[in-house]
Amino acid sequence: MAPKKILFACAPFDGHFSPLTGLAVHLKNEGHDVRWYTQDYYAEKLKKLHIPHYPFVLAQQINQVDLEVIFPERKKISNVIKKVNFDIQHVFVKQGPLYYQDIAEIENEFDFDLLIADSAFSGIPYVKELMAKPVFSIGVLPLSESSKDLAPSGLGLTPAKTLTGGLLHDILHYIARNILFGASNKLSRRTLREFGILSENSLFDENIRRSDLVLQSGTPGFEYYRSDLSTNVRFIGPLLPYSRKKHFPYFIQTPFKYSRIILVTQGTVEKDVNKIIVPVLEAYKNTRTLVIATTGGSSTDELRKRYPQENFIIEDFIPFEYVLPFCDVFITNGGYGGVMMGIQHKVPMVVAGVHEGKNEICARVGYFKLGVNLKTEKPTPERILNAVDEVTENIIYKTNINKLAREFAQYKPEAILDGYMAKLFGRTQVFTRNYRKAAYAMV
Repeated sequence: MAPKKILFACAPFDGHFSPLTGLAVHLKNEGHDVRWYTQDYYAEKLKKLHIPHYPFVLAQQINQVDLEVIFPERKKISNVIKKVNFDIQHVFVKQGPLYYQDIAEIENEFDFDLLIADSAFSGIPYVKELMAKPVFSIGVLPLSESSKDLAPSGLGLTPAKTLTGGLLHDILHYIARNILFGASNKLSRRTLREFGILSENSLFDENIRRSDLVLQSGTPGFEYYRSDLSTNVRFIGPLLPYSRKKHFPYFIQTPFKYSRIILVTQGTVEKDVNKIIVPVLEAYKNTRTLVIATTGGSSTDELRKRYPQENFIIEDFIPFEYVLPFCDVFITNGGYGGVMMGIQHKVPMVVAGVHEGKNEICARVGYFKLGVNLKTEKPTPERILNAVDEVTENIIYKTNINKLAREFAQYKPEAILDGYMAKLFGRTQVFTRNYRKAAYAMV
């Protein structure tokens, strides 16, 4: 395949940017001209990857750090559904036309052959329909497409086990589409219509159904079965951030005197360390359990002073791949990338997340018995102790996560992407009619 011009784009959040970096660096190393349209927040990271950066111009310079600076009214919203709708409308839907106008200007300089964007990037329909460019979207979150077999996405509900449960999910589909997310769905369709794009899709389906191909991070073993899966969806395996270096961290020389090792994180977005990190530290003060806590830069020094116990290691950031091989349990608020890494390293999990789509990720961890889903953002130390005992003492969790890790290892994301690009630019048919089987097949 001759070198191509490829434009990456993503919603301006770490969980949408980082999983795409490995693919971008791979394509660059293969000789393609790779460039990236995103927020200035990622300019320095792209510079280190030697990937040219196109900044947001008309699109707002939103990122996970300044969200409530740009939208101060967001702080006043306490209702979960109202806050989700606010984010959908202001952070995603309203940015779509602005992304499109920025990208149309980029095209004058960089006439790209393919757009690769995360599946939440709201510029996808405009690029596909108005610019007639092929689009590959990358599923960096659990698959959100509507299905008759499942509850509506966003509610964190697992598949129904009874006929009554299935009927309840049917009712919830109507409520979600027309009431819970009704205003956001109307805004999405109206905004698209203003640019001549007609749509009856729900906002959770729009990007998926407009993309030429959806490459879903993960594998079938970490996704609910859908009999009506769209023909353009494929699994690509676990997508992890590009990592340049490997080194032996200083603290790994000491853990063997401990009976158990726990890694705990709240990700980079959540700043309130009292939600998960503090309860974990309270639970394991002065015990023979080593707790490695990563704060994402929030209250690190304060936590070190408050918890000086020798069985605690508290850092702003530690690459998980350095410590997970030594861990017995991974406690997390359910960030998708972190969960992917936990599975890859065969570490059973305790998950405690609700907002920003974490409920969907945590629900899958519990449903597939890869760990315990606490179904809260603020677990008590007692619940944490009980959950950690459960995942370490019940063999089912370790068995299931080992099995899924073996499935993960069979998928080679870079090779899968290369294969579909070769088919796309070779002008052969990318998708088959037997799509349910094809979706689960590897290139």
